[in-house]
Amino acid sequence: MGALDGRIAVITGAGRGIGREHALLFASEGARVVVNDLGGSADGAGADAGPAQEVVDEILAAGGDAVANTDNIATWDGAKTVIDQAVETFGSLDIVVNNAGILRDGFIATLSEQEWDLVIEVHLKGHFAVMRHAAAYWKARSKAGDQVAASIINTASPSGTIMPNAGQSNYGAAKSAIAALTLVAADELERYGVRVNAIAPIARTRLTLNTPGMGAIFAAPVAEGEFDALAPDQISPLVAYLGTEKCPLTGKVFAVQGGSIQELQNWSVGRSISHDGPWSIDTICDLTADWK
Repeated sequence: MGALDGRIAVITGAGRGIGREHALLFASEGARVVVNDLGGSADGAGADAGPAQEVVDEILAAGGDAVANTDNIATWDGAKTVIDQAVETFGSLDIVVNNAGILRDGFIATLSEQEWDLVIEVHLKGHFAVMRHAAAYWKARSKAGDQVAASIINTASPSGTIMPNAGQSNYGAAKSAIAALTLVAADELERYGVRVNAIAPIARTRLTLNTPGMGAIFAAPVAEGEFDALAPDQISPLVAYLGTEKCPLTGKVFAVQGGSIQELQNWSVGRSISHDGPWSIDTICDLTADWK
């Protein structure tokens, strides 16, 4: 018996890296999987049906059940098609893993409008669009009297949620927004039987190998036989757990890498000042004089 027996999952960006590991683990645990991947380069250029189909072929060869999808989830219709394919092919939908992403790094003073827009579209709009169409499906089922036990797992990042990373204003903003979106969605969708969580993974992928100042760290060799804390397959067990029917967690954001899982907290109150009377510039200046 697998932990995901009978569960039907859509996994975006599942042709390579972390998404591929999600798809393989989900299938090995009994889920039927829609493997979505546009097949573009790390910066989002181009398209190739090969990566998604190769993952499907690997799943089928191992005795699992999966179908490929190459729609662009950054478009409203593309996101809907992925959800529709799961329902039409497998008869239902239980899990959405939003994983697709690209990089268009650049410093703020020179970042182009296109570089900003593409990253926001793929990450933030792509997460929302897939989630929106899945939510509409689950809402309709719930309203019809079905017992829904669904799960959404979004993909944030340490860039934007834990630390700022120079050169990634677009990526960090999108990933931070995805964390916030997760909390809102968890609050909204609980009434329909849907749990929503997010991960902020640290792993060796095409994107992290191209991250400014981080590529050398992720590319560092691991001695044969040693535990590889940056292996992408170390992310997927948490995602699979969050997708299980009986998992109670919702509204959580987890930093995860091999050997470590940490719950992240949203913005919290730090230092504060108060004043009896109307604020003035001088008063604020005096009361925050030691805020360095």
